[in-house]
Amino acid sequence: MRIGVYSDSLPKMSRRELFAWCAGHGVRDVELGIGSWGPWPRPHLDPVEMSGRSGRDRLQGELREFGMNLSAVNAAGNLLHPDAAKRKDAQNRFWAAVDLAVALGVSRVITMSGCPAGPGGGALGVFPCWATSCDDERLFDWQLANELGPFWHSISARLAKEAPGLMVCLELHPGVSVFSVAGFEALAPHIGANVGLNLDPSHFWWQGIDPMTVIEALGNRIGFAHGKDTLLYADRIRQNGVLHFAPPSDPSKAPWHFAPVGEGHDIETWVALLKAMRQSGYDGVISIEHEDPRYDGEEGTARSLQGLQKALRHIELSK
Repeated sequence: MRIGVYSDSLPKMSRRELFAWCAGHGVRDVELGIGSWGPWPRPHLDPVEMSGRSGRDRLQGELREFGMNLSAVNAAGNLLHPDAAKRKDAQNRFWAAVDLAVALGVSRVITMSGCPAGPGGGALGVFPCWATSCDDERLFDWQLANELGPFWHSISARLAKEAPGLMVCLELHPGVSVFSVAGFEALAPHIGANVGLNLDPSHFWWQGIDPMTVIEALGNRIGFAHGKDTLLYADRIRQNGVLHFAPPSDPSKAPWHFAPVGEGHDIETWVALLKAMRQSGYDGVISIEHEDPRYDGEEGTARSLQGLQKALRHIELSK
């Protein structure tokens, strides 16, 4: 396994600064986000620039200069947003990521399943996180039949013809419709092997899911992985649970928030997780994603780097 860095972790840096930072810390694999996504700046790949040969040549030259490997292109966003303009933007960035990956010989594009509206339409996606109230029972089934299934079937079929070496890796992220093993298994009949998983354990831990069970169920579909932890506050969860309408951005109040590798779960847990991933057949990049509100990008990314290095040393010593 190799440690990489996802560029969204260091959004204040230019691309050259990002590459220099990675090289200075012994990291050779970078995952680059393409185009801005809502309020999140993504300065490292401009879709328009990357559509032309000169922009791609410039990127390849910088990768060579700093000794970097482009491990994946990330086009996270809501590809099924009910707002037509936002859906078009997300899908344009997705296809820009695919085109760039194919042109540069990169085999992974990272995104999410998307979250459409419900049967009544509307301007906002409806997250199908439960089925305990009137009119909610069939929400996921409706989204799967009318939006998710047809969309991802067409994507999988098109990529099989136009980009047979490419895998799209879905991050199972609450807030989009496919966020768990059950959701992916429901989607699986609609897609081929070229649509797999970006395994990010942090999104399972706060839901109460052991990511080891995800590997057991879907290990053969893992095409990429993120290195990110989750810090859970038992006393706050006891009072407020893990679901809340506010984002987990205030570490003094949040029942949980994301954390560097090893600061939410101990290194032994990470060792077991990485071993299980390797045993399932995934032996690629673990791309650090920093989202801990306590640290700036450089410190948080460096902390995750230290945690992953420690876990991988444990694995090597145990051989």
